[in-house]
Parts: sequence; structure tokens; C-alpha cells
Amino acid sequence: MIDFENKGFFKLKQNMEYADRVAELLMEGEQVIDSYKSMRDGVVFTNKRIIAVNVKGLTGSKRDFTSLPYKDIVAYSIETSGTFDIDSELQIYFSSLGKVQFEFTGRTAIVEISKHISRHAL
Repeated sequence: MIDFENKGFFKLKQNMEYADRVAELLMEGEQVIDSYKSMRDGVVFTNKRIIAVNVKGLTGSKRDFTSLPYKDIVAYSIETSGTFDIDSELQIYFSSLGKVQFEFTGRTAIVEISKHISRHAL
């Protein structure tokens, strides 16, 4: 499992590459909502969970996939982008895991992500 306390996700940018990488992990009826990529790592939001992908090793052939179900979310916080600071942030608190934080760069639909989390976590 990814050590979220010591793992610093680089700024994530919308990119569907990681949607393809997690395709074999999806359950029947599970659909990708959005996908984001940093330099090596990625995050995929589905209609059932968040899948964090940590690429390991020099060649990047080893990957760690962490499944974060919406049903385990107890609270979350978003920081939207501003006029000059176009980065946004998502902090999610899971019942047994604690805080998980993702930082996004560019024009990310953080409000839409927030609504999606609310629909499944509330």
C-alpha cells in the first residue's frame, strides 16, 4: 500500500493514460470518471472508488495500486484554483487510513470531483 504520510504526489494533471493502466482492476459496472497523472504516478476516480497508482523502480515496470473506496470517506476538503494560482488540492480523510492528499495543476474540475465524492460518501 502507498505510504500516504511519506509519499508526496507531484502535481497531477488530467491525463487518461492511467485509466488504461487500471482497466484490468475494474469491477463489473465500474466506470472511470476521470484520470490524472504526475511524472510517474497517477490517480483514477471511478464511480466506486479512487485508485492511486505508485510507479516503482528505475524502469517503472513495478506498480502499486491502492484502492480507496468512497464508502470509507469520513470527511474531505477541496481548495479551488485562483486567478494567479491555478493549482487545486483535495484532502480526503478515510476512517481507517487517515488523510490522503492530492495536488492538481492546471484547470482541474475539482468542484466536479467534490460533487462526485459527495454523491457516494454522504
